[in-house]
Amino acid sequence: MYQRWFGLILGLCLFTHSVGAHNLPQFTQLVKRASPAVVNITTQSTNLAPDQTDPLNSEQLFDELYRRFFDERGQSVPFDTNPRGSGFILSADGYIVTNHHVVAKASEITVKLSDRREFKAQLIGSDLRTDVALLKVSAKNLPTVKLGNSDRLEVGEWVLAIGSPFGFDHSATSGIVSALGRNLPSDNYVPFIQTDVAINPGNSGGPLFNLAGQVVGINSQIYSRSGGFMGVSFAIPIKVAMSVIEQLKTQGYVSRGWLGVYIQDVDQELAESFNLLKPTGALVAQVTEGGPAEGILHIGDVILEFNGKPVPNAAVLPSIVGMTAAGTPVYLTIMRDGQRQTLSLVVSELPAPELPVEDLMPPAQPEPMSASTLLGMELSELNHKDKQVLKLKQGVAVDKVVSEPALSAKIEAGDILTLIDGKPIHSRAQLATLVQNLPRARMIPLLVNRQGAARFIALKVN
Repeated sequence: MYQRWFGLILGLCLFTHSVGAHNLPQFTQLVKRASPAVVNITTQSTNLAPDQTDPLNSEQLFDELYRRFFDERGQSVPFDTNPRGSGFILSADGYIVTNHHVVAKASEITVKLSDRREFKAQLIGSDLRTDVALLKVSAKNLPTVKLGNSDRLEVGEWVLAIGSPFGFDHSATSGIVSALGRNLPSDNYVPFIQTDVAINPGNSGGPLFNLAGQVVGINSQIYSRSGGFMGVSFAIPIKVAMSVIEQLKTQGYVSRGWLGVYIQDVDQELAESFNLLKPTGALVAQVTEGGPAEGILHIGDVILEFNGKPVPNAAVLPSIVGMTAAGTPVYLTIMRDGQRQTLSLVVSELPAPELPVEDLMPPAQPEPMSASTLLGMELSELNHKDKQVLKLKQGVAVDKVVSEPALSAKIEAGDILTLIDGKPIHSRAQLATLVQNLPRARMIPLLVNRQGAARFIALKVN
């Protein structure tokens, strides 16, 4: 009796295993075909001091800015004069794609193929904003990858990475697409592909393949508390990368479209404060003086469509605008004061990045702090020099957050309050007058300037 039950159970287990194994993807042929076009990249850097750690070149870190976004304080790592990365051969005459941070500040770049041949590579161009770089080696008849369409990727689809984690050449790891269109704070121009493929230091710049053996992304970043893989990795969509690569190949740099606005997402509380039916669109928090949107878009406008393309959230807009050629006339559908409108403007070229505000700020001078509070904050006036440095026309500074409603709104000391319910804030006394006339028990939009960046905060006045 027991033997018969044991036989039935064993047979069922073997059948289940057989069916499961049959349904799993087979990567062996894909790896054999694709591996020859994947390369290992090492660099030499002579312009850094031995005790420095360059987050863009370190083998231990993929992206320091992204680690800071998750508020993880990574420990210092030893300086490595031979950081490693990966890449793939785009054309038989020697064009190779990798990450910007793999070759940034490199004085010498070496590319090693799967057949152990090595070449010195020339940097054709590199783009910090998308983390894409284009190299060239002097060779002919090289094996190449096939390119796919990253727009056709679906969440749950199987993908495969080939690269050199920790220097182990041509390692293959697989997983699925976890999410699409991920936007990271340090990379506003890339709608990342999120996967659970095991990616580690050394995989940077390597290809992400679909099951057809086509490159659909460039492995670029990971989220990690340890410096190693923790189940969340990000790849640059190949469609975005190829747009950058073509410009690097033809002109050596990348030109991007620019609206001249700072935007943020609309959450449920902000949607309520702006009388929107649901959280959607990109909220304009600041309009750049002299930019293409000056006099056309207003602070508080919510951009719903760009040239007919829906803008479901703020993460979508920068990549759409960035891929629009400078000088192109476009149409924007916006929500302003509860009314849907269509506006037109001409996209300009994105200017070079400026220094962070904290690098421009003079040393702070101590000022006497007032004991009186307003909306749960102790506030101080801005002097003329403060306004010049911050490029503000009005505002009051938050010295301390002491009580509600500022605590619930997560206002921070150092914030500059510039607008409340669409009205400019010029002084503490004037703000006190505005507060008296605000509607109670509902969300009010408050515009703050935090470390040089404008953003709306929803504030409930009781």
